[in-house]
Amino acid sequence: MPIQQEETSAGSVTHRSDLDQCIENCLECYRQCELALANSYKQESEIASDHLVLLSSCAEICRTSAKFMLLESPFHGETCNVCSNVCLACAESCEDMDDDSLKDCIQACRKCAESCAEMSKMNH
Repeated sequence: MPIQQEETSAGSVTHRSDLDQCIENCLECYRQCELALANSYKQESEIASDHLVLLSSCAEICRTSAKFMLLESPFHGETCNVCSNVCLACAESCEDMDDDSLKDCIQACRKCAESCAEMSKMNH
């Protein structure tokens, strides 16, 4: 079932560009969460295991959500909804860590959460 594309009055395909942007946001969030996770393992301080699990979970759902969109899966709206929720939780957890090295991860999570929330509402 191909993803429906909505044309604007200018004739551009908005849904496809929104989808492509969401895929990019998911992949960037995946990258930032993996980097934050790797960095946390290198630190000498103890980091709460629930934060590490959330970073790992966020990375995985972002990767999965991007893949579902690339495959044009009819379920990608559902994965985007879950992805948005996990990304928001991950951003909040990173903010609670009060660590400047996590600012890129926080930004990527929030951007991905926003685009996935929008994607989950679109007709597919």
